[in-house]
Amino acid sequence: MLDDPERIRVTKPGTNVTDVDALLRSFERIVGKAHVLTGNDVSARATHFWDATPLCARAIVRPANTEQTAAIVKLCHDAGQSVVTHGGVTGLVDGNLTDDSDVILSMERQSTIEAIDGRGRTMTVQSGAVLQSVQEAAGSVRLQFGLDLGARGSCTIGGNISTNAGGLSVLRYGMTREQVLGLEVVLADGTVLSSMNHMMKNNAGYDLKHLFIGSEGTLGIITRAVLKLRPATPNTDTALLAFSSFEQVTDLLSDLSASLNGTLDAFEVIWQPFYQLNTDKSRQGTVAAPLPASYPLYAIVESRSNDSASATLFERALEVCMNNGLIQDAVIAQSDTERASIWQIRENIDLALQHDPVFVYDISLPIADMDQYVDSTIQQLEQRWPGVIVYVYGHLADGNLHVLVAPPGEKSMTSTKRQEWMEQSNAIVYTPLQVLGGSVSAEHGIGLTKKPYLPLSRTTEEIELMRLLKRTLDPAGILNPGKIL
Repeated sequence: MLDDPERIRVTKPGTNVTDVDALLRSFERIVGKAHVLTGNDVSARATHFWDATPLCARAIVRPANTEQTAAIVKLCHDAGQSVVTHGGVTGLVDGNLTDDSDVILSMERQSTIEAIDGRGRTMTVQSGAVLQSVQEAAGSVRLQFGLDLGARGSCTIGGNISTNAGGLSVLRYGMTREQVLGLEVVLADGTVLSSMNHMMKNNAGYDLKHLFIGSEGTLGIITRAVLKLRPATPNTDTALLAFSSFEQVTDLLSDLSASLNGTLDAFEVIWQPFYQLNTDKSRQGTVAAPLPASYPLYAIVESRSNDSASATLFERALEVCMNNGLIQDAVIAQSDTERASIWQIRENIDLALQHDPVFVYDISLPIADMDQYVDSTIQQLEQRWPGVIVYVYGHLADGNLHVLVAPPGEKSMTSTKRQEWMEQSNAIVYTPLQVLGGSVSAEHGIGLTKKPYLPLSRTTEEIELMRLLKRTLDPAGILNPGKIL
C-alpha cells in the first residue's frame, strides 16, 4: 500500500524568509560576493545534465570549505531557509530539484584531494571532488578506489556518498558505504560533526557516518570524507558473451565466481532490445556489434587482477563454460579500444532517452526471480501500450536491474497525460517488487520521484524511524525538504 498522499505533502521552509536581501548579504560576507549567484547567474545553469530547463533557485552559494558551509547553514537554519546541496547533479530521482524559494549550496569549490596515505590505503577528499579525479589520484600511487560509475567524469564523491551509489564493481567491492571510513558533516543547525576516522576497525560506540550515507542530503551536508583504497588491479580481462536462456546466465555467474579466484569485478546483463539499440549501425552514436544481435541475452564479464597470467585463467574459465553449454557465443577484448567499445554497449543510454516519453527505473530483486519478473512486466506493459519498447540491463551479480519503458509517443502530449502514463508504468514496474522482497531503488535513491513508492520497500516501522531521525537531526526541515519523506 502506498504512502498516504496527505503525508507526502510538505510545508516547505524558505517561503517565509522576511528579509531575503539581508540573508544574501550575510552569505556574501562569508563566501565573497562572487560566490553568491542570483538571477541570470542561476538561470544560466541547466536543471540537470539531461534537462536543459534553466535552474531555478533563490540563490546559489559556493562555500570553499567546511567552516564556510557551516556558517551558511547556520544562517539558513536561523532564518528558516531551505537548503538543497548540489554536487555533480547527475542523480536520476529529482533529489536535486529546487524552486525559487530554495538556496542551493554548491560544492563545486570544495573539490580538493587533501591527502593520500599509501601505507594505510586511505584518501582524504573534499566532497566536491569528481569521482574520476579520485580514481586517477589513487592510480598515481598504484592503488584504486572501489567505486566506478558511468557518470565518473561528472559525479562527485559527496553525491556518491549521499546516495550510497552502486555502479559497476559492487560485486567485488560493495556499495559506496563500503568505501567510506570517515566523514565530516555539517548538521542542520550549522554544527560540524567531524568523524574523520582513518582506521579500518573502530568499534567505539555508534558509527555515525552511516546516518548520512544514503540520506540524500536530508540529515546533514557532507563536506569531507576519508575513503578506503584497494590494491591496484592493472590487468583487466573483458568479454562479451551471448546466451539463449537466463538460466545459462545465472549458472555462468556461479561458475565464474568460483573459478576466477575472487578477481571477478563486473557481471553486467543486457537484454536483446538494449543490445540491438546500441549496436544498430543505421543509428549515430552506436558501436559495431561484436556479436550478432539475435541472442535474447548478453553479458559483459570483467576480471581484474595484478597477476600477469590473469588473461590465461580468464580464457580457460570461459572455454570450460562454453564447452559445458553455458555460453552460446563470445568475444574477448584484445585491446583497450575493444574493451571501451564493449562497455559502450552497456553504458550508452542516450539513444534510449531519445524516446518521448521514456520512464527510467532502477530496481533490485532476488536473482532467482529476475527472469519471470522481466517477462511478466514486459507482458503487462505491452497490454497497456501495444508497441511499447522496454530496455532492460543491469548489474546482475548484485541483483540490480535498470528498466527503461518507452510507450509509443503522442504528438503534443500534455504534462498531465505524461504524468498519468508514468504513474501507470510505475505501478506495473514497482508493485510486484513488494511480494518479491525487492526494492524500488537499488542505487539511485528515493528523491522525489520514488517517494510515493517507498512503502513497497520499507515497513511502516522503518519509515517511522526515518521520520524520527529527520525530526531529530533537522527539526526545522530545511535540508533538502520533501525528499525521501
